[in-house]
Amino acid sequence: MNTDRTRLPDSSNLTWLFFKISGRVSRAAYFLGGLLVAIIQAFPLYRFTLVPEGSAESNMWSFIFFIAFIASLWSNIALAVKRLHDLDKPGIAALILFVPVVSIVAFLLLCLFPGQPGPNRYGRRTNEPAQP
Repeated sequence: MNTDRTRLPDSSNLTWLFFKISGRVSRAAYFLGGLLVAIIQAFPLYRFTLVPEGSAESNMWSFIFFIAFIASLWSNIALAVKRLHDLDKPGIAALILFVPVVSIVAFLLLCLFPGQPGPNRYGRRTNEPAQP
């Protein structure tokens, strides 16, 4: 079993995983990272629905949702770029995630298709930043 393909990124690489676009990520790391981002987006939205409309608490949760959405937007792009790199495809193709229905299909495809084994032009190994 190739441990490079099955291991997840180190917890010390969380900043890289969610905010940098260099390197490659596996299907599992992409899916789990995307799931975490979705939960981070959903929580403030859920809390917003529980409070009275127009209240100070409602304003607070809508602001928290806005901040979470902006941060998660970049995180989704960074994850998709690294996943595309693992498939030896250019990261610019991550822009397809902005097309409403296509984005769901693209997410599923990125979760299903295995990456390129061994080194490629985007990095030596999966689930780590590209080495210069």
